[in-house]
Amino acid sequence: MAQIDPPAVAGASASVGRYRWVICALLFAATAINYVDRQMIGVLKPTISAELGWSETTYADVIFWFQAAYAIGYLSFGRIVDLVGARLGYSIAFVIWTIGHTLCGFVGTAFQFSVARFVLGIGESGNFPAGLKAVTEWFPARERALATGVFNAGANVGAVITPLIVPAITLAFGWRMAFIVTGVVSLVWLVAWVALYRRPRESRRVSAAELAHIESDPADTVERIGWLRLLGYRETWAYALGKFLIDPVWWLFLFWTPDFLAKTYHLDLVSFGPPLVVIYLISDLGSVAGGWSSSRLMRRGFTANAARKWTMLVCAFLVTPIFFAQYVDNLWLAVAIVGLATAAHQAFSANLYTIPSDMFPRGAVGSVVGIGGTMGAIGGMMMAKFTGYILQTTGSYSIIFAVAGSVYLIAVAVVHLLSPRLARVDAL
Repeated sequence: MAQIDPPAVAGASASVGRYRWVICALLFAATAINYVDRQMIGVLKPTISAELGWSETTYADVIFWFQAAYAIGYLSFGRIVDLVGARLGYSIAFVIWTIGHTLCGFVGTAFQFSVARFVLGIGESGNFPAGLKAVTEWFPARERALATGVFNAGANVGAVITPLIVPAITLAFGWRMAFIVTGVVSLVWLVAWVALYRRPRESRRVSAAELAHIESDPADTVERIGWLRLLGYRETWAYALGKFLIDPVWWLFLFWTPDFLAKTYHLDLVSFGPPLVVIYLISDLGSVAGGWSSSRLMRRGFTANAARKWTMLVCAFLVTPIFFAQYVDNLWLAVAIVGLATAAHQAFSANLYTIPSDMFPRGAVGSVVGIGGTMGAIGGMMMAKFTGYILQTTGSYSIIFAVAGSVYLIAVAVVHLLSPRLARVDAL
């Protein structure tokens, strides 16, 4: 555990500023926009499928190409963010994904939709590498899980906003205009980001006490590390395989929950909005609670290793009831089960996202996150094909939910086996 000068701690406790939480709020907002843009296709699936004549496998193919782009872009943006920094890297990603999202309002075939979603996937892949890089720059280690949990909660806010605003825009102006309006409005965030974000030492809004608080961890190298070098470390694979296992389940929840509710409980574009809102509000609580839980354990004397893994283990058990959601006759009981699973995923994810900054120096964090994100997207591609095939051939979610309920326990085991102590990799 880092040794910090007691007077510095006392002074920081008394007068530390809060500008770092303004940065966290910007990350939260960007993540919310990110998820509005990616989730809209799930909410609009019945409408678009009916108009364009999509089958289950056609829809799965569109999702597949988004995730293929996400896999490519995540790896690339992890490196880009390490090279150019969070401010410029995030700006580039945001512009690309907004273009891709808006293009969805102008397409007419499944192929054209796949191209637009491919552009969206390239851009959206930069959200978490840039966000985690910003958290690493702006927060000391003991606050990173909480900050990550807070900005990651933007995913659930975006998922809550989507079923509230998209049906209204669609019913009034059509599904194409829903993509165009949300794309144009989101540009307000880009203006705020460029105006407000700087590294802590470059920002005039950061007090000396807050800067000391942010830099209270021992200094580490800022040397940029090559991917091939990083791939030789078990710690890289602890994170990457964890992402490979759990990310596909989140994609499943995001892109198929509206379909599950519509088919199982005969809901339409308007009526499945409230259940989705409840599910993602519960998820929001899970995201913040997951970050808060491990940070709380660390303040009580637990090591980062113990705090992260105990939290993830509890979350893994909380996902398992998802298997029973398909057998529940009551809509709101099914919503509670799905909401518990999505909340547990977000809490698990908030801790998994923090692991690269626990194990690697700042100069390697973006690249490690990129490798993990690529692995998660590859898993998502496999899940999209698998889900489309199972639904097309059986019409049932039973096998799909059985997989979803079990992989988190496997992920905890993999992370622990590959990195038993979450030891720092300082010899890069």
